[in-house]
Amino acid sequence: MAFQLDNIPKKQLQKQPKKVDTNSLLKKEIHLFGSSFSNKKKEAFYIELNVLLEAGLTLKDALSLAIEEQKKEPDKKRITSIVNDLIEGKSFAESIKKHKEFSLYEYYSIKIGEETGTIQQITKELGDFFKRKNEQRRVIVSALSYPAVVLLTALIAVFFMLKFVVPMFADIFKQNKVELPWITKVILSASQMFQQYYLIGLFVIVSIFLFIRLSRKKTWYKKATSRIVARIPFVGEFIRKVRIAQFTQALTLLTSAKVPLLNGIKLTIKMVDYYPLQIALSAVEKDILVGKSLHESIQSHKVFDSKMKSLVKVAEQTNQNETIFQRLTDQYNQEIEYQSKMISATIEPLIILFLGGIVALILIAMYMPMFKLSTVIG
Repeated sequence: MAFQLDNIPKKQLQKQPKKVDTNSLLKKEIHLFGSSFSNKKKEAFYIELNVLLEAGLTLKDALSLAIEEQKKEPDKKRITSIVNDLIEGKSFAESIKKHKEFSLYEYYSIKIGEETGTIQQITKELGDFFKRKNEQRRVIVSALSYPAVVLLTALIAVFFMLKFVVPMFADIFKQNKVELPWITKVILSASQMFQQYYLIGLFVIVSIFLFIRLSRKKTWYKKATSRIVARIPFVGEFIRKVRIAQFTQALTLLTSAKVPLLNGIKLTIKMVDYYPLQIALSAVEKDILVGKSLHESIQSHKVFDSKMKSLVKVAEQTNQNETIFQRLTDQYNQEIEYQSKMISATIEPLIILFLGGIVALILIAMYMPMFKLSTVIG
């Protein structure tokens, strides 16, 4: 039977003064656009907080030590505000709810941890959660960084050739009245168009970028982009597994904190920003409310693969939800790492071949008339 999360009473903190020597709580990190409490900082925050709680410190004392370790003034003010709320008698969960940097996921997890007396375990699970999230991000960035560098370098080379090299050759051909092959004419026409409209092109690119930034939280945009991405070979399946891994990881944390399944589903809808999964989970929530099991509810949704459906059925039959969801998370993370390397290995040669072909085409188009010109001069 699910209980109301808003009715959870506050847990009184016990004072256990004890001195503990700690290293830096939050690792130094460069971030853009203000004083955001990034996932990397959250990973370090919860892991260090768990260490201090295990050492016997009260939550207030542990957070007080955290203040001394901060290098950024906004971080100091944020944690100082939380400590002041604890002194006034507020719970840790209610305190972090006032700060937009903390998600509902963290708020409800910590609230349940305080109620059930498992705040130490919850901080450990939150540290692991953000650690996995950061690892996924690093894997994806690592897989795409080299192809991105190759693409950018090649685009700069093409830009330089169309902007400066091709017009120089065009002047030479015009002065010597050389008859041009059709491929050279095409490249010269492309260069002329590029000279006239490249600023407009840059404006269009910037406009598209701003449009995406402004529309990415809208439902119609999420629906359209998820459909497009899902049809891209390899990439669509890769994104699906990344989101499903986040879903199973969230359920692992919530079930370990003794959160009822229905409340866990409601929370993950808000936590995992992936439209197909959010729609599927909304339908699953309704099915559970009318008495269906989780296994029965996910059967008709394509976003859940057969492996997950089978293991969820086993979890319900054996009452081992936490263990099964943890196993699913580990398996999905392994598959994500493997597929990211495969995508990187596939994209790199394709980009090199494609852009190398463009550069070669431009060079051939420019040198064919030069050979003819040298023959005439000779």
